[in-house]
Amino acid sequence: MAPNPALQAVFWDMDGTLVDTEPYWFAAEKELMARFGVSWSDEQAMALVGNALPDSARALQAAGAELGIREILDGMLDSVVRSVQQEIPWRPGARELLAELYAAEIPCAMVTMSEALLAHVIADQLPEGTFRFLVTGEMVSLGKPDPEPYLLAAKLMGEELGTSMDLDRIVAVEDSLPGVASAKASGAVTLAVPNAVEVPQQPGITRWETLAGHTVEDLQALVAERVSASA
Repeated sequence: MAPNPALQAVFWDMDGTLVDTEPYWFAAEKELMARFGVSWSDEQAMALVGNALPDSARALQAAGAELGIREILDGMLDSVVRSVQQEIPWRPGARELLAELYAAEIPCAMVTMSEALLAHVIADQLPEGTFRFLVTGEMVSLGKPDPEPYLLAAKLMGEELGTSMDLDRIVAVEDSLPGVASAKASGAVTLAVPNAVEVPQQPGITRWETLAGHTVEDLQALVAERVSASA
């Protein structure tokens, strides 16, 4: 029997992929570091894009933020949530593709290293049912670039749908090097759509400049290509 090339699910990163919140995180980091008289550059902020939040907090701590990890995280999250509540900077094409996936009854989940507080603020601005569930940073012991977040999402989606999930038939949409590494290591069909930081073309991933103009059929084609290659 030939392998099934149908798209089973789509997993979405949030920061930089679904919404362009990276400038909000950069501002939160600079504000935090300024409290301790430390200058924090865009280059330093970009080096943290896509990492698990505790890892980013440890980097800030090492650079001079004289606070505990939890205090650093709470301060940054509060700042970003306030910014998002004023304006959500959606990435081009993201909401349109999510709506098309929902209409096609292809389930989606959010897989983010942000914590639930921020993830729900974003998800709640989308039509009910857009995401079957959210995987957030505090739900995993190892964050991106480790594959655990995507492996957990596949497990939860299987439980949600009452079926086994094939990572060769799941597309993961990412914008950062740690995110791409996490998705690729999990075995998911990895789609990179760079935003704040460059993600060079590399074996085992597909790279789009934007989601705008892309359709469910394009995602189906990525899965069909993977299944064909592994047949």
